[in-house]
Amino acid sequence: METLVLSQSYEPVARIPWQRAIHLLFQGKVEVVEEYEDRVVRSVTVELRMPSVIRFVRALWKGPRGIRFSRENVYQRDHCRCQYCGLKVTRPEATYDHVVPRAQGGHTSWENIVIACVPCNQRKGNRTPAQARLTLLAVPVKPKKMPNAVHLSFLVEQGVPMSWRKFLRDVAYWHTELET
Repeated sequence: METLVLSQSYEPVARIPWQRAIHLLFQGKVEVVEEYEDRVVRSVTVELRMPSVIRFVRALWKGPRGIRFSRENVYQRDHCRCQYCGLKVTRPEATYDHVVPRAQGGHTSWENIVIACVPCNQRKGNRTPAQARLTLLAVPVKPKKMPNAVHLSFLVEQGVPMSWRKFLRDVAYWHTELET
């Protein structure tokens, strides 16, 4: 059994094992919002219903954090476009190219990785852009900030407890793409 974790503002943030939820409850970090009707947790001195949905009592700390170097963030930094020809590239078609190839001393870093379409990446091969007679649309740099994007991994699916649905439905309503 799992427990849905909500932020202080009732937004879903995680799914955790019920044991972890009980631990957070006894630490005073969360409060129980919903319980499983048919599940009970017992110890020698305590009996309580298993939590289905919990909420953090205090706001989650979101202090200064560096931008993580990841494929997704490189893809976002390059605006989903091949940095050689400018074509929009979908995630499955995107390749990650070392501007200065590793064979020539290039490193895997913000300043040396760009998004490329397959034809441009194959044309460039194991050469620098100058050697392959290609030009970069933009010099790759570590971004100071990333565009605000919501990545939801909480969907109302078959088998999700009924007590979770009202919290997940609201999130899906506001963050799913509208049909034209």
